[in-house]
Amino acid sequence: MKYRVLHRTSYSYSEPVSLCHNEVHVTPRSFLTQQCLSHALTITPHPNTIQERGDFFGNTTAFFSVLDDHEHLEVRAESEVEVKVPATPIPELTPAWESARDTLKGHDVQRHFDALQYLYDSKYVKAHPDLAAWATVSFTPERPLLVALIDLTRRIFTEFKYDSRATSLSTPVMEVFEKRRGVCQDFAHLQMSMLRSLGLAARYVSGYLLTLPAPGKERLIGADASHAWLSVYCPGFGWIDVDPTNNQIPSDKHILVAWGRDYADISPVKGVILGGGKSTMHVSVDVSAV
Repeated sequence: MKYRVLHRTSYSYSEPVSLCHNEVHVTPRSFLTQQCLSHALTITPHPNTIQERGDFFGNTTAFFSVLDDHEHLEVRAESEVEVKVPATPIPELTPAWESARDTLKGHDVQRHFDALQYLYDSKYVKAHPDLAAWATVSFTPERPLLVALIDLTRRIFTEFKYDSRATSLSTPVMEVFEKRRGVCQDFAHLQMSMLRSLGLAARYVSGYLLTLPAPGKERLIGADASHAWLSVYCPGFGWIDVDPTNNQIPSDKHILVAWGRDYADISPVKGVILGGGKSTMHVSVDVSAV
């Protein structure tokens, strides 16, 4: 499938901003089952400086600065991406989850270097005994890793409710666990915290998801949103994605932008400003099949 993605983030300020420095992760990655065919980043007002580079995780990161007074800022990213259906292992043929855990415990830097950094606590992902206990209902002794992972994903989808008003970015993962409510970022962080509590490597993934209108309804332009899910490292099979918000193994309707230890590593837009007073932010995402 080929997609066009338009992602706009705009800010309005009650007082002039005299300076801003920003970092953005809005360029889709290219790898075996996904190719970013084109990408254009437009910033208004035009930045005084802008540069792109690859970050530590291999994501494309853009840095820009606006040094002139402004009361509005817009970051507009347009991409065309081709996504293929990834090959997913037969769940029963994946190794027992304890085997995967013990393999990573060995800290074989040569074979599993990339996975080791995703074993430990990060800003939004925290291990906790209560999370490990809840996860072990799915991760029973000697159960194949992907079988257990699919079951844990289903349980989060079933027992937690999507509620955009229940949390904010600063809501701790244990509060999400107690409230049983949140959004896609919360559910990704929660499941990652459970997996890391068991000694498994889990990384955060940001991107987009093609959404379809209800039967008989027209598709609304700009009604899509940024999405988040996670990947789990399975020795012998590599990284396997799961989407707890939708109880899915991502396929060709998920468009991957970036990955990192959690949201803090790869937030779409973040930065610092001087001045501005009160501010409002509006995000609009449109994903359309070509």
